[in-house]
Amino acid sequence: MHQRTDYPHFQPITTRWHDNDAYGHINNVTYYSFFDTAVNTYLIEVGGLDIHDGEVVGFVVSSACDYFASIAFPDRIEIGLRVGKLGNSSVQYELAVFKQGEDEACAAGRFVHVFVDRLSNQPVAIPVGLREALEQLTI
Repeated sequence: MHQRTDYPHFQPITTRWHDNDAYGHINNVTYYSFFDTAVNTYLIEVGGLDIHDGEVVGFVVSSACDYFASIAFPDRIEIGLRVGKLGNSSVQYELAVFKQGEDEACAAGRFVHVFVDRLSNQPVAIPVGLREALEQLTI
């Protein structure tokens, strides 16, 4: 099981009414939005990623999620974030969804970003500021 202590960084997320599906819990596709929000918030706030005018952007090239327990609006959740693998132009994030105050994850996933030049869409080395931020999360 994925435990809270396995993750060095947490991003709080407020679930929304429309996140629930017809079965009364958060729809599976919404977890990917939670993951994307947690990673990009970290990259912007800690790594200095400029999503509007920066020369480098991150493309998601792979993703997966495993579900262990349901969450539903109005649950308050926190997304645990760590880096499992850091390459020259790519990074694999490992994430987990925790109900606020709980130690065991409700879901765990991963996704891979490849950093590319905004104009050419060709892979580039991860910029120094982003790399330093990602190194702080490396397990």
